[in-house]
Amino acid sequence: MVQIRISEAARFLGVSDDTVRRWIDGGVLGSTKDTAGRSVVDSLELATLAHRNAVLPGDPSDIGRSARNRFVGIVTDVLQDTVMAQVEVQCGPHRVVSLMSSEAVRDLGLEKGSIAIAVVKATTVIIETPAGKA
Repeated sequence: MVQIRISEAARFLGVSDDTVRRWIDGGVLGSTKDTAGRSVVDSLELATLAHRNAVLPGDPSDIGRSARNRFVGIVTDVLQDTVMAQVEVQCGPHRVVSLMSSEAVRDLGLEKGSIAIAVVKATTVIIETPAGKA
């Protein structure tokens, strides 16, 4: 498996380097040394930890749906003209942008500061890997 440096692991999980080190010290996450003597973690173990710790904010709509990709967040920007609108939602570390009708924006009462749920149902999701990491 791929070995990941502490700083990269922290960045991927959205925590500080110190948090990753505390997890290592507490036995939550294992580590080894790379050839340069730096502490690294196993990518599979990191993925398992990330999956186990993934907690989505509660969905305030309480609606059943088939789409599994939902992101609860806060509206950070609404740009609209008479016909179309662009709504930006910050969902944790992720920025989700939706294009919709201005009528939908009005009907939903979307404005900066609104709580919103971005629901993504896509047949195509493109996965990329960093150069030299494949």
